[in-house]
Amino acid sequence: MSTPTASVQRSIRLSGKTDSLLTSVSEREGQTRNSMVERLLAESLRTFDHPLIQFRSGGSGRREPGIAGTRILVRQVIAQVRAENSNIEAVADYLAQPVSLIQAAVNYYADHADEIDADADWAARVEDDAQARWLRQKALLK
Repeated sequence: MSTPTASVQRSIRLSGKTDSLLTSVSEREGQTRNSMVERLLAESLRTFDHPLIQFRSGGSGRREPGIAGTRILVRQVIAQVRAENSNIEAVADYLAQPVSLIQAAVNYYADHADEIDADADWAARVEDDAQARWLRQKALLK
């Protein structure tokens, strides 16, 4: 999710309740407290600029940005925008969503294109692997 840059040391104070929640969530997610703070802070700052976008974990545990209140991922919107030659209204009709939500995904993409393109490449590899496995299974079960 983040562009590789040098890390910066910061010191922050947390309330006891927030610290306890951080520890609990970090342990449940199998992440260090520092990596959990980095992830949560990065996602929070992005949603501050893009309030109609939220992050969610998929079946693989990979987190991706999507349109809040839907199951539609930003990468899926962008793929459809490209298929519709950038016709936002046609995409909104196709996905049965308001134009404002489609525009929100496009706006997020404008700020984080490299990340969304990497998500799309990852998803394409997963789909290709699943199809290859299915074809192997089909050939074995003839």
